[in-house]
Amino acid sequence: LIGDLFAAGEVAFIMAIGALLEEMTTNRAKQGLKNLIALEPETGRIIQNNQEITIRVTEIKKGDILRVLPGETIPVDGIIRAGETSVDQSVMTGESLPVDKGAGDTVFSGTINQFGSVDIEATKVGEDSSLQKLIRMVAEAEAKQAPTQRIADKAASWLVPTALIIAIAAYLFTGDIVRAVTVLVVFCPCALVLATPTAITAAIGQAAKHGVIIKSGEALEKMGHVNTIAFDKTGTLTYGHLEISDILPMGGNTVEELLSVAASAESRSEHPLGKAIAAHAKRKGVTFYDAADFAMIAGKGVTATINGTKYSIGNEKLLREAGTTVPIEATRALEKIRTEGKASVIVARTDDVIGIIALSDILRPEASGMVQSLDDFDTEVVLLTGDNRQAAEYFAHRVGIRSIAADLLPEDKVENIMELRREKSVCMIGDGVNDAPALKTADVGVAMGVMGSDIAVEAADVALMTDDISKIPYLKWLSNTTVHTIKIAILLSMAINFVAILLSVQGVLTPTTGALVHNAGSCLVVLLAALLYDRKYRGVQPTMAG
Repeated sequence: LIGDLFAAGEVAFIMAIGALLEEMTTNRAKQGLKNLIALEPETGRIIQNNQEITIRVTEIKKGDILRVLPGETIPVDGIIRAGETSVDQSVMTGESLPVDKGAGDTVFSGTINQFGSVDIEATKVGEDSSLQKLIRMVAEAEAKQAPTQRIADKAASWLVPTALIIAIAAYLFTGDIVRAVTVLVVFCPCALVLATPTAITAAIGQAAKHGVIIKSGEALEKMGHVNTIAFDKTGTLTYGHLEISDILPMGGNTVEELLSVAASAESRSEHPLGKAIAAHAKRKGVTFYDAADFAMIAGKGVTATINGTKYSIGNEKLLREAGTTVPIEATRALEKIRTEGKASVIVARTDDVIGIIALSDILRPEASGMVQSLDDFDTEVVLLTGDNRQAAEYFAHRVGIRSIAADLLPEDKVENIMELRREKSVCMIGDGVNDAPALKTADVGVAMGVMGSDIAVEAADVALMTDDISKIPYLKWLSNTTVHTIKIAILLSMAINFVAILLSVQGVLTPTTGALVHNAGSCLVVLLAALLYDRKYRGVQPTMAG
C-alpha cells in the first residue's frame, strides 16, 4: 500500500517457507489395521453329530464345539473340553514360552495350537472375541490421539491482534502510516512460526541417521515431555527366544551325560523347549544317541529309550505318571528355577532323576545400562508384561526396574497405560501385536522395528530400525534437546519482536529495515535448528546394525 514492495515480498516469502516446512514435518501415514484383521482365520471346524463340518468363523455360535488341529489358529475364545496341547499365545500376551493347555483351560482367538488336537467349546464369538477386541482397541486408541497444539499457534492467537492494536495506536498517536506498517512487518510472527518445524525437521533428520524413525513432529515434541517409559519384556528387554541357562546334573551324573540324554530324545521333538535343548547340545558338540520308542505327550514332555534305558523328559506331571519320585534336591532346584522365571525340563529314568535343565529368555546386555541412562534423565521405567509375576520380577530386578505389572492381557496393558497417564506423560516400548493398543494409548509409542510385528510398527509413533534398545536414551535426549531448542527459539523471536516494535513506534525502523530485522530473527531460528542437526549425544552413541 505504501509502495515498499521489497518488505512485502520478503515477508510473504518467509511465511510461505514456514508453511511448507510445517507441512513436510507433520505428514504421516497410518496403516496396518488390516494386517491385524488378517490374523483371524476365515473358517473353523465344528463337531456336529460326531462329524467335522467346516464353516465360516462368522457362523460359529456360542456353545459350539470346535476341533483345532496342530498348527491351526484358534478361531474363537473358548474352553478346552477334550485333548491336551501347547498354545503359542504371544499374539495376545507376548509370552515367550508356549503355554501347556488341557481340559478346562481357556484359549484365545488368534492364538496358535502347536501340537495336540483339541476340542474347544466356543465362549466368545464374533465381536466379543479377544482378537476382535484387540482390533477395536487399536482403532479406538487411534481416535483418542488428539493432535498437539503448537506453541506458535497459541502465541499467534494473541500476537496478531496485539500487533494490529499497536499498529493502529501508533498511527493514531503519530499520524505516520509508515510507522504503523513497520509495526505490522516486524511483528509478523515468521520466526515464531518457523521455530517448531525447523527444529523438528533437523531432529528427525538426525534421528534417521542413527536408525530411529520418528513419524511426526508431534511425537518428537511429546517425547520431550515424557517422564515415564513403560517396557514390554519379551522381544524388547529380552531377545524373545529360549536358551539353556542352567544344567543341573544329579545322582552322580555329569553335565555332558545329562545334556547328551536330553538332547538325544528332544532332537525328535517339535516343542520349543526341546528344540532349544537339541540346538544347545549341537553347538557344544555333545554326543547324540539313537532314541527308540520316542513318544511326545502334549503338555507333559517326551519319553524315549536310549541305550536300552527308558527316559522321561518333561515336567513333574510326566514323572508322576511314570512312577518316578522327585527327590528333595530336585524339588528345591525346581522351586529356585521358578522364582527366577525360568522354564524347567526334568530328565529321569524310571527309578531316579538324573538332572534338570533350565531354560530362559535371554536378557539384552544393554538393558541395564539403558535403564540407568533413563534414570539419569529423571525418567521412571515401568515393566508391563504378559509373563508371570516371578519371571517379570526376576528380569526387572536384573535391569533395575522397580515398578512391575505382570500377567497382563492387551486390555490390561491399556488400562495400566491409561492409569499412568492420569498423572504422568507416558511412552510405551513394545514389539508385538499384543502391544499395539498400548502403543496407541500412550502419549508416545515406540516399536522395535526389526524384531517387532508390522502392526506394532504401524501403531507406534517411533520405530527403531534395529533392535538396539540403547537407542531409547538417545531418543529421550534428542527429544528433550529439541523441545529446549524450540523454547529458546521462541523466546529469542519474541525478544527480537519486542525490541523491533519499540524501534518501529519510535520511527527508527522503516518497513525495509524492519523486514531485514525480521529476517534476521528468522535466520537465527533456522541456524539454531541447523546446530541441532549436528549436535552430539554425550551418552553411549547408538550405532547402525551391520
